[in-house]
Amino acid sequence: MKGSVIVIAGIDTGIGKTFVTGMLGRALRQQGKKVITQKIVQTGCEGIAEDILEHRRLMGIGLQDADREGLTCPYLFRYPASPHLSARMEGVEVDLMHIRRATLFLQKSYELVLLEGVGGLLVPLAPDLLFADYVQGTGYGLLLVTTPRLGSINQTLLSIEACVKRGIPIRGVIYNCFQNIDTLIADDTREVIIHYLKKAGFSAPVINLCEGELDVDAISRLSL
Repeated sequence: MKGSVIVIAGIDTGIGKTFVTGMLGRALRQQGKKVITQKIVQTGCEGIAEDILEHRRLMGIGLQDADREGLTCPYLFRYPASPHLSARMEGVEVDLMHIRRATLFLQKSYELVLLEGVGGLLVPLAPDLLFADYVQGTGYGLLLVTTPRLGSINQTLLSIEACVKRGIPIRGVIYNCFQNIDTLIADDTREVIIHYLKKAGFSAPVINLCEGELDVDAISRLSL
């Protein structure tokens, strides 16, 4: 039986996607699920993808055979830039079917693949391929990582609109309170996000990630 795939996307870079992916993987493993994480593209490193290494650390497991075979990060580029530029500098163009085949291979061995994106939803993977377009073409569900920092309302609502436009189902929003944020702003931002999710037709839960701890009890509401 083929496993399912959930994309972990963010409203921006440095928003906590890697941490959320690893923590979610750990929580699901503790619940008895056979889960693996994958990174669609990694730039700025060599060897094993840095985000995959962090996933494994957070999950409390060692490197897997799939990691060493490159299946959990189909594209790895040295230059720290947007994937389309990093790929071009190495004379490569990202091929969506190469990524899809790697994910399909993982689906044969795992119940669930957590696929971490890169940057925000509209980051270009190739000259004519945005990350959101790739997700749209696969039909995967999506978890959106956001925060209460200033400017996040705009970025979150734009991300929701991008998903609505492409028919990408948002399964949940992870609200990452990793900074010292004004409580009034944080609470209000959360309510705004919930309001606009409902307006967009999503019944997705908003799950708090506070002080580095994911609300594990709320994970069951994600329908993974």
